[in-house]
Amino acid sequence: MTGTTFPRLGQAETVRYAFVGLGDITQEAMLPGVRHTGNSQIAALVSGNPEKARRVGELYGVADIYGYEQFGELLASGTIDAIYLATPNWRHAEFIIPALKAGIHVLVEKPLEISAEKCREILAVQSGSSAKLMVAYRLHFEPATLATIDLIRSGALGDLFTFTSSFTQMVSPANHRAKSGVEAGPIFDMGPYTINAARSVFGDEPTEVVSAVGVRHPEAGFGDFDDTVAVTLRFPGNRLAQFVLSYYGNVLDTYAVVGTKGSVEVNPAYMYGKPLARTVTIGDEKFRDSLRNTDHFGGELKYFSDCILNDTAPEPDAEEGYADLRVIEGILKALEIGGSAPLEPFTRSKRIDVSGQLQHLPAQAPPDLVGVSNPGRGKDKSPLN
Repeated sequence: MTGTTFPRLGQAETVRYAFVGLGDITQEAMLPGVRHTGNSQIAALVSGNPEKARRVGELYGVADIYGYEQFGELLASGTIDAIYLATPNWRHAEFIIPALKAGIHVLVEKPLEISAEKCREILAVQSGSSAKLMVAYRLHFEPATLATIDLIRSGALGDLFTFTSSFTQMVSPANHRAKSGVEAGPIFDMGPYTINAARSVFGDEPTEVVSAVGVRHPEAGFGDFDDTVAVTLRFPGNRLAQFVLSYYGNVLDTYAVVGTKGSVEVNPAYMYGKPLARTVTIGDEKFRDSLRNTDHFGGELKYFSDCILNDTAPEPDAEEGYADLRVIEGILKALEIGGSAPLEPFTRSKRIDVSGQLQHLPAQAPPDLVGVSNPGRGKDKSPLN
């Protein structure tokens, strides 16, 4: 089914977005980034809390406010070209599918959904839609990340064989992530970063979840899920990726890649709001660089709007989202059975374009939040999403 294309009411070179879900990531990072793009505008807000939506609308001069139950009305209004979706993970398909069927473009926060089956359903709908879909892998546009991938592709590190990562933070037990089960826990919320980084640096897909071990700290005050998980993945060519995810540790976000000629450590590696930094070792020579802090969210939005305006396909598409979900499902299986979980064969058809996806929008101070709070226990910015 080919989606309906509505007449444009906005400026010819501007994409009109409805922001669906007004939680901390939307308010803290994405909405402030819109003004940096030069090709995007806030046309409508969608929330289950009308008072919060009204107050956020006042901050950004947006009068078109919709409840979740009015989403179909919004799609038919002719006033938007695209949506940015940041609802809880398990509500993504609920909004993605009708948007795609209506010919409305979709930028959705990761993970794409909470099951590979749901991802395949989204892929099937998109294949018959005129609309584009991009998963918000903001690091696919971040300078330090792209410089690291470029270094690896140059062959300077030799043949890669290990990827190791620690991604930990203290999440408040009062945050919704701590009360919504495994689908809101570290595997789904933080796992896409480590899985995606390993897949990106190896340029390949894992074949097996060798092991997954989870622990629960009663003093963390969380619900019924593992707050800390350690995972080992096997990649083709005798390569291994190992990582630890945790909602109950001091903030650490780092990964290291080791090859036969050299290594690179990125630390911080996943955070936004501060420069990402690298230590590169080639033989016995070592150097460190810290690339300029950028607006990750405005950068990815600018890229997606450019794809819409120029009718080009975005790189981190629904297939990229599916690629990570198949691994997440393998991790859950390995945790369940207490052993290894083979992964169904899969080949990714597209990889990051280092030069074409690089964004340099300047970073900005976060605004005050309306009716939400940052998920961290302390004052540090959470690296989630």
